[in-house]
Amino acid sequence: MLFFLVSFFPFVVLLSKSLPLEPLPQWTSETRLVSILLFQEVLSFLAPLLERCRPVRAGNLTLPSSMMSPGKGRPHRVENVEELAEMSVLDLPELALDCILGRLSPAGLRNMAAVCGSLKERCRSDHLWEKHMKEKWGRLIGNAARKEWKLYLASTRDSAVGAEDINRSKKWTGVLSCLWPISWLNFRIDSGNKHKSPLPDDSIMSWYRSLESGKLWLPAQVYNREHGHVGFMLSCYDAEVSYDCSTDTFHARYPPHGRRMMIIEEGVQWDRLRAPPVSTPAYDLHISDCLSDLRAGDHIEIQWRRNKEFPYGWWYGVIGHLESCDGNELFCHCHLSDTVILEFNQYTPGSRWRRASINRKAHREEGNETDGFFGGIRKLQSKDEIAKWRQLWPKDVLV
Repeated sequence: MLFFLVSFFPFVVLLSKSLPLEPLPQWTSETRLVSILLFQEVLSFLAPLLERCRPVRAGNLTLPSSMMSPGKGRPHRVENVEELAEMSVLDLPELALDCILGRLSPAGLRNMAAVCGSLKERCRSDHLWEKHMKEKWGRLIGNAARKEWKLYLASTRDSAVGAEDINRSKKWTGVLSCLWPISWLNFRIDSGNKHKSPLPDDSIMSWYRSLESGKLWLPAQVYNREHGHVGFMLSCYDAEVSYDCSTDTFHARYPPHGRRMMIIEEGVQWDRLRAPPVSTPAYDLHISDCLSDLRAGDHIEIQWRRNKEFPYGWWYGVIGHLESCDGNELFCHCHLSDTVILEFNQYTPGSRWRRASINRKAHREEGNETDGFFGGIRKLQSKDEIAKWRQLWPKDVLV
C-alpha cells in the first residue's frame, strides 16, 4: 500500500502542476480533480493504520545472519542514543501504575487516556472510576438512574445506526458524483465540517461523562420544589435533572399536572436532591407495608396530591396521638386503634393542614377535592433521612 502511495503521488503532481503549451480539453481538468480526490481518499485510509504503528527500539533489533561479523555468533548491536532514554510510565510495574492512576482526578484520567492507546484502555477501567462515581453521583444513583442509563445507551446506538446508513448512502452518492466534480467537492466540504463525537459505551467512565456533560437527564426527587415555594415546603417531588457544570447546579423538569405544562426549575442545589427511595411512579399509589407497625412518634413520608390530575409528592410528617390519649407513652394504646393520626407540625395549630387521619386496615387513597388526597406511607427508618427533613424545616410556621 505504501509503494502504491509513493508511486501514485508523482502522477497526481504531474497532473496538477503540468503547464501545457496548448489548451487542454475540458475532460482533462475533471480527470485531474478526480485524481486529487482519489489521493485524498488513500490518505484518509492510511491515516488510522499509521496511527496504530508503534516505534521499535533500535536496541531490540536483530540483524540477519548475512550481516553478522565473521566468527561471532552474536549480531552487532545497533548504536542508538535512545537506548539510554529515560524510563516511561508504561515501564512501571502494574501495581505502581495502578496506584498512580488511582490517585488521579477525573480530569487527570481523561488527559492521561489521550496519551496513547495502552493508557487509554487502562484509564477507562471501571475500578478507577467507581470511586469518582460514588463520591460525586452516589447520592443520586439508584435503580431508576441505572435503568435510565441503559435506555440512554440503547437510544444513542439506534441513532448511530440510522446516521451510519445515511452517511453510507451519501458516500455512494459522492462516488457517483465524480462525473460532476464541483458537486463532489461541495459534498466533501460539507461532510468534512461535521464533527463526529464518540458514542457512549457501557462503562462507568462513559456514564460519568454523560452525567457531567448534562446530556443525560437523571430521574431524581427534589425537596421543596420551585425554589422553596410555600406551597411545597417539606415535600419531595419526582423530576428529571440535568447537571450544569458551569454553576455546579441542576436543571429540574417536573411532569405536567393539571392545566400547567412541564415546569423547568434552574439552579437546583445538590442538597435539595435525592435518589427516589421507592420505584413507585409519580402518578401511582404506593402500596404501604408499614401500617400495622405505626406508632405515635414515628417519622413518615406520605403521598399527597391536590387532585386526581396531579402527580403525588412525598410529604414529611409524624404519627400523632388520638384525641382520647393523653400522650403518656406508658399508657398509650393508639397503636391498637384502626385510626392513625397524621401530624404536619410545620403548620400552625388550628390549620386545616395540621392534622389528618387514615384507616390502618383499609387504607387506600383517601381525601377530597378540597383537602387533597393522601396516598401510600413510608416509615422512615434512617436517622439520616429524618435529619434531612429537620434541616429543611421552614424558619416561619406555615398557616
